[in-house]
Amino acid sequence: MSAEENPDDAGLLGRMRKGDADAFTTLYRRHQGPVYRFALQMTGSRAVAEDVTQEVFMALIRNPESYDAARGPLASYLYGVARNTVHRSLERDRFCAPESEEESAAPDNALADLTRQETLVEVRRAILALPANYREVVVLCDLHEMSYEDAAEVMGCAVGTVRSRLNRARNLLAAKLTRTGANPARCLA
Repeated sequence: MSAEENPDDAGLLGRMRKGDADAFTTLYRRHQGPVYRFALQMTGSRAVAEDVTQEVFMALIRNPESYDAARGPLASYLYGVARNTVHRSLERDRFCAPESEEESAAPDNALADLTRQETLVEVRRAILALPANYREVVVLCDLHEMSYEDAAEVMGCAVGTVRSRLNRARNLLAAKLTRTGANPARCLA
């Protein structure tokens, strides 16, 4: 594929700044999924995740100059905007109980699928029960497979902080899942 068929983010952002709607659409399609999943995994609410995703891309449209390529890739910038938006949302809604939005589709009636689904629900609940600073490092590093360096850039902290928070978060998760009897190893099989 040529660069014209698959332009990089910098090229697309340059075209977007000049008013090219197709360039924005390409950027949106490229980055919307990960931003949405991050917000969903941080909040546990599809509605909030949709709002966060919309806000992230509206911020990019309103002020594309706020992204500085010298500070890192566009994806890190978008995660950073999503992170800040999620934190504002969590702070605003901290007295409200999180919505329970479990998947309504039943598995193929196989006991193994049902057990795996129940374990996934327990893991999701355990992640959502973590304090926000631990939850975000688990979401970024474990669920989004982001490197420590990239997560540190998104979170605005040192790599050592990411490592220590991740270690603490994993220990908290293991303790929570042990108490509930969930076996997270079954989720990954």
